[in-house]
Amino acid sequence: MDTFACPKIRFQYLISNSADEKFGCTVSTVGSQIIDPDDDYPSKDHPPGYMFDPARGRILQEYQLLYIVRGKGVFSNDDGSYEINKGTIILLRPGKWHTYKPLKGAGWNEYFIGFSGELAARSIAMLFPEDRQVFDAGLNRELVDLYQRAVEVAATDRPAAQQLLCGIVMHMLGIVNFTVRNEALSKDRLDLIIEQAKIIMQENVLRNLDLDALAAQLNISYSWFRKIFRDYTGHPPAKYFMLLKLRRAQHMLANTQESIKEIAFALGFKSTEHFYTTFKRVTGSTPNAYRRSSMPDAGEK
Repeated sequence: MDTFACPKIRFQYLISNSADEKFGCTVSTVGSQIIDPDDDYPSKDHPPGYMFDPARGRILQEYQLLYIVRGKGVFSNDDGSYEINKGTIILLRPGKWHTYKPLKGAGWNEYFIGFSGELAARSIAMLFPEDRQVFDAGLNRELVDLYQRAVEVAATDRPAAQQLLCGIVMHMLGIVNFTVRNEALSKDRLDLIIEQAKIIMQENVLRNLDLDALAAQLNISYSWFRKIFRDYTGHPPAKYFMLLKLRRAQHMLANTQESIKEIAFALGFKSTEHFYTTFKRVTGSTPNAYRRSSMPDAGEK
C-alpha cells in the first residue's frame, strides 16, 4: 500500500493479491481533496500516478466513484458536457474518455474511490445499465461517512481489508441507486441545509466547530438553524456534533493504540477529564471500560 497525504489531499493506494482478485472486486485507491477557488486542478500536490490534463482528458481502466460535496464545475465525456454542483456523483467507467474540473473562483471538495473486478462490473451493469455517468445524489452524510471509513480501512492495510472496502463500495452504489431511482432526496431547501450542515460537521469532527459561524455559512440565523436542525435530527446542533465526536472516539478506542489523553486532544476536548465525563454520561461507560470490552488485551492508558 502507498500513502500520500498533505493538509488538503488524502490518498490511499492499495495493491491487491490473487485472492482479492478472485473475490471479484478490488479497490485501488480512495481519498479526498479540497480545491480552493483559485487553486490549480489537479493540484500540484497531486501524486504523479493519478495526474491528468483536464484539457486533454483521460481514459481509466477501472471504475471510480467521485462525490462532490462543495463547489461547482464541469464534467465532459463523448456525449457532451454536464454542470457539476454539490451533491453530484460522477461514475467514471473503464475505457470511457472523460474530463472534469472545478470552476475557477468556485473550487470544490471531492471524495473518490477506484475499484474494478467482475463483481464490481456486474453490480454496475445491474444498477446503472446505461452509460450515464452523472447523478444527483444530493448532500448525504452517510455517503461521506462511507468514504471516510474507506480511507481508514485502507490505511490499516490489514488482511481482508479489500473485502471490507468492496462492501463499502457496494453500500455506496446501493445508496446512489436508491436515491436516483426513488427520488428519495427531497429538494426542499431545509433538507439541503440540514444535510449540508451534517456533512460539514462530519468533515470537522476532529476540530472544534463554531456553530454560529456554520449557521452564517448556511445563510440562516443560529436560532433558526438550531430549531430546524433539532426538528430534522432530534438533536440540537451542539449535541449532534458531540455525538459525532463520541462515535469517532469509540472507533479510536477500539481500533487504535492511541492513549485516552491523545484521543481527547485529537477530538478537541478541553481536557482529559472533560472527555471522561462526557463519554461516560452519554455512553454509560468509561473510555477505559469501553476499550477493554472492545480490545480485551488492551491495558488502561
